[in-house]
Amino acid sequence: MGTKILIAEDDGDIRGLLRLYLESEGFEVLEACDGAEALEKAAACAPELAILDVMMPRMNGFELTRALRRQSEIPILILSAKSQDADKILGLNLGADDYVAKPFNPMEVVARVKAQLRRTQREAGSVLSAGALTLDAARCELRRGGELIPLTPTEYKLLSLLMRSPGRVFTKAQLYEGVAGEYFESSDVTMMVHISNLREKLEEDPRKPRHIITIRGLGYKFEA
Repeated sequence: MGTKILIAEDDGDIRGLLRLYLESEGFEVLEACDGAEALEKAAACAPELAILDVMMPRMNGFELTRALRRQSEIPILILSAKSQDADKILGLNLGADDYVAKPFNPMEVVARVKAQLRRTQREAGSVLSAGALTLDAARCELRRGGELIPLTPTEYKLLSLLMRSPGRVFTKAQLYEGVAGEYFESSDVTMMVHISNLREKLEEDPRKPRHIITIRGLGYKFEA
């Protein structure tokens, strides 16, 4: 089956039009005629993206956005005749990812759906794990066994570079160029300090590191 898209819209003609265009692109479409029904289908069917009208019976699009955000991080696209900036800002502040005003071009809606799904896929692929360590590139966060480990921007870039290529040996120059863009002879000492600080933060015993390993005469590698 294709990627599931939930459409919450009380106008049957609009639902039918969006279904036609989305299904032609290989998506599986779930329909709901009001917000309450949409919330039930979201819980039962776990769609990958939701398109929500604002003016709906039982639960409007803003209320539905708030409710969906309590249970899911799927992309939400608000589709509404309300085109005032205040309504757009409210929807985005409640957790929506995009906003399209009616009347709309269905091809534009499909393009926005694809763009949101691509973004979500990139972010999903940006979580790196090794043992108790989890590096979330989307949030720039490192956790060890669930505990948040604060990193400086340089430490984060350095660890991300190492974790994306486990087992690969990086010279100090390669690491410095990877995080700073340019290498100088004096940068060797700076890199050693960053490596030492990282070990203090993420290794159980920094004197006997399990993850950031020194390869004498060459540089460093990351072991998962």
